Amino acid sequence: MKARPPQRLRHGCAVALTSGAVLVSGTLATTAQAAPTRAMPTRTAPVKAAVARTATVKAPSIVAKGGYVMNDAAGRALFAKAADTARSTGSTTKIMTARVVLASKNLDLNAKVTVQKAYSDYIVAKNASSAHLIVGDKVTVRQLLYGMLLPSGCDAAYALADTFGSGTTRAARVASFIAKMNATAKSLGLRDTHFDSFDGIGNGANYSTPHDLSVLAASAMRYSTFRSIVDTKSTRQTVTTESGGYRYMDWSNTDNLLTAYPGTIGVKTGSGPEAGYCLVFAAVRNGKTLIGSVLDSTTEATRTTDAEKLLNYGFSR
Repeated sequence: MKARPPQRLRHGCAVALTSGAVLVSGTLATTAQAAPTRAMPTRTAPVKAAVARTATVKAPSIVAKGGYVMNDAAGRALFAKAADTARSTGSTTKIMTARVVLASKNLDLNAKVTVQKAYSDYIVAKNASSAHLIVGDKVTVRQLLYGMLLPSGCDAAYALADTFGSGTTRAARVASFIAKMNATAKSLGLRDTHFDSFDGIGNGANYSTPHDLSVLAASAMRYSTFRSIVDTKSTRQTVTTESGGYRYMDWSNTDNLLTAYPGTIGVKTGSGPEAGYCLVFAAVRNGKTLIGSVLDSTTEATRTTDAEKLLNYGFSR
């Protein structure tokens, strides 16, 4: 599928999200990018029809411009609002970054990666959310996943793309990693999804839909490592310094739903000046798992409330 931008270009990393580091917590904002001129085609009719056939309870009203929730076991749509309208997804893009890493052959989660100056320079240049990785430190692949998925570290995402891409230059490795992201999207049947970045800070063609993100999240949750990480509220990790010593990295999850909604088991936040506030979520109640997404809500609080409404509705079906 030829990549075409969504109605509005959203930025990749979170704005006003808590980020933990070595005895440090901070807030970093992203910068806006220009809006594209064309809209992605939509395919909402099939999803709406599926929901209409099973509707027995009045559907909730959500603030987000797009929303979707499904029964994970059956893959059945329980709610849809502009569920196939492509929008920029912010840092929820990092779900795919993690999915590609975890699917890598001969994956060693304990393999160590040396933090490069390019990763910290990238954070400064993009004014992006950060795991506050320290140049020269050696961190494991597992720790990079924590740093990417909890405080939404774009530096950790960069390190993973650089490590798991192929090529003789960093640019080539990153490009090949993004190609893997798009190949995975195609293999999962995500027809309205395209990536041009490893963290959501896109270049005009980084987008998905509430439906596609929910399917992606369901696929990622099949990996026990992913499930364990996104269900973590906070963590302290010990990393090796350049001199051979050690330091602690303290990271907190940006997903308030983990605390606000009983049974929540993940998945990932995303936000920015153009993206609004996004949340991909999953929760379990009475042995039933629901997975869903809301895109372009108005605040951090409303995206959480939107998700709660969709989960309540889904569990009542």
